[in-house]
Amino acid sequence: MSKTFNFYCDESCHLEHDETPFMLIAYVSSAYNQVRMHHENIRKIKEKYNLHTEVKWSSLSKSSYPLYSELIDYFFATDLQYRAIVIDKSQLKHEDFNQSHDDFYYKMYFQLLSKKILHDCNYNIYLDIKDTRSAKKVNGLRNFLNSNFVAVRNLQNIRSHESELMQLSDIITGALGYHLRGLNKVIAKTRIIEKIQSHSKLPLTSSTAKDSHKFNLFFIDLK
Repeated sequence: MSKTFNFYCDESCHLEHDETPFMLIAYVSSAYNQVRMHHENIRKIKEKYNLHTEVKWSSLSKSSYPLYSELIDYFFATDLQYRAIVIDKSQLKHEDFNQSHDDFYYKMYFQLLSKKILHDCNYNIYLDIKDTRSAKKVNGLRNFLNSNFVAVRNLQNIRSHESELMQLSDIITGALGYHLRGLNKVIAKTRIIEKIQSHSKLPLTSSTAKDSHKFNLFFIDLK
């Protein structure tokens, strides 16, 4: 019987002209038969800190640091995996490749997913709803993946409050983007980044080895 995996995808600074230097597309993945367990465990951690709403990177503060710290510890203590594609937007030259930013967006998702999708497994891919164009992007991405022989069983938008693992993806991706922009105004956020670095034993500013499965970063060179 084929194994099934869920990918919870998040994006940061994905707009072409938002005046941020890096674009990130990433996911947290879980074996399908462990998804309920992870959701329940993360909810218990949140309840321990009397939180019954979603967690997200933008809400991290000094008072909520212990909760976020425990969530990062949980990620690294489990079989959950994280992978991110990092794009230096100063290298974008869509006109040279006769492509739109949407075309480029689909290509980057292909780079993110295709290396991890095996033909003898099934995949459910969930994208966080970011804006009013999210439905169009899902349809475009599905068509692009299928035309490039990357078949997925299910690909759909969900809202982040519906999934604890989507929220975890948001936290890690937010931390990575914050670090790459050289921001250090919020001490709690800096401490979370340091915790991720400590667990991963990585500086978070360069690609990891290709066979890094737990925490995988790919800084793509568009030159």
